[in-house]
Amino acid sequence: MINIFRWSIYFIGVMIFSMGITITVNMQHLGIHPWDVLNVALFDLIGLSIGVWAIIISFVLIIISWILDKSYIKIGTFLNALLVGIFVDFYMWLDFLPKASGNWIDIVVIVAGIVVMGLGGGIYNSAGVGSGPRDGFMLSISDKTGASIGRVRIITESAVLLLGLALSGPVFIFTFVFTFIQSPIFERTYVQMQRVVKRVSLTRGQYSNSSYLG
Repeated sequence: MINIFRWSIYFIGVMIFSMGITITVNMQHLGIHPWDVLNVALFDLIGLSIGVWAIIISFVLIIISWILDKSYIKIGTFLNALLVGIFVDFYMWLDFLPKASGNWIDIVVIVAGIVVMGLGGGIYNSAGVGSGPRDGFMLSISDKTGASIGRVRIITESAVLLLGLALSGPVFIFTFVFTFIQSPIFERTYVQMQRVVKRVSLTRGQYSNSSYLG
C-alpha cells in the first residue's frame, strides 16, 4: 500500500508538471524555461514534436548520469523521461489549455503555468521514487566536480539556454525570471508533500506491524 501511495503521488505530480510545461510553451513568445527553449528550438528546426525532443534529451542525460553516478538513476527517472514528453504532447493534442492572445492576459497565464510546474515538480519529487533526468544529471556533475548544486544548475541551464538561443529558440523576459517563480514554489510544495508521504508511510507501517503482531 505504501508503494501504491508513493507511485500515485508520483504520477499525479508528473501529470501536473507536464501540464505546466504545456501552458508555458503555449505562451512561448514571453520566454520559457531554458530546457524547453531547447526542445522548442529543435522542434522548429527538425520536426518530430516538443514531447519527443524532451524524451530524447532526457535519455541522453540519463546515459551521462549513468556513466558519472548510477545512484541518481531509479525506475522513476526512466518513467519521468518518457511520461513528461508523452503528457506534453497529449495535452497539446487535446488542445484545451490557454493559447496566446497577445495581450496582458498572457502574462497571467504564463505565471500560472510556472506555478503549476513548481507544484507538479514538488509533488512528484516528494514521492522519492527517482530524480528527474535533469536533476539527476546536475546532481551527478555536482558530486563528481565538487561544485555546489546551485552553481552546476546555473552553468548547465545557461549552456542549454545559449544552445537554444543559437538554434533560434523562444528566449524572452520570462526565460530569465522563470527560476525565481518556480523554485520557491517547488521547494515549499516538496517539503510539505514529503511530510505527507512520510506521515502516510509511517502510519501504514505501524498498521502493518500491528496487524502482523495481532
